[in-house]
Amino acid sequence: MTKEVLLSIRGLQIAQDNQSDTVEVIAPGEYYFRNGKHFFLYEEVEEGQQKTTKNIIKVTNDYMELTKKGVVNVHMIFERNKKNVTYYYTPYGSLLIGIDAHKVEVREEENQMVVEVEYALEVNNEHIANCHIRMVANPRRESEFKLV
Repeated sequence: MTKEVLLSIRGLQIAQDNQSDTVEVIAPGEYYFRNGKHFFLYEEVEEGQQKTTKNIIKVTNDYMELTKKGVVNVHMIFERNKKNVTYYYTPYGSLLIGIDAHKVEVREEENQMVVEVEYALEVNNEHIANCHIRMVANPRRESEFKLV
């Protein structure tokens, strides 16, 4: 995998009433491999905000960690068969969220890495949705893709 990557991150939430919501972010980023862990760094612009949010994703075989700093601030841990609790800080207030991951899968190929996570999401100790995250990282090639 090259240092410069293009990340595609798609999140799906299925609420208790079976309504679903999909969010997708495509962003250029940087990739590092250190101490047996994969790191992805990228910036995200929140809708209606001037400031960006810096994101770091750390991945191992059965573990994904997401740290956001900026408009929103959170340190989320997705660990297979373990529930983790954290505060999600937004411009509108903070939420206590629980992440109960039952699948964290990493597939490495020569020029691509795919990370899939399935988890139950709780807000203030109440189950809100079943969620799925799929992140695909590919080498970034200037001639193939440009953000305008």
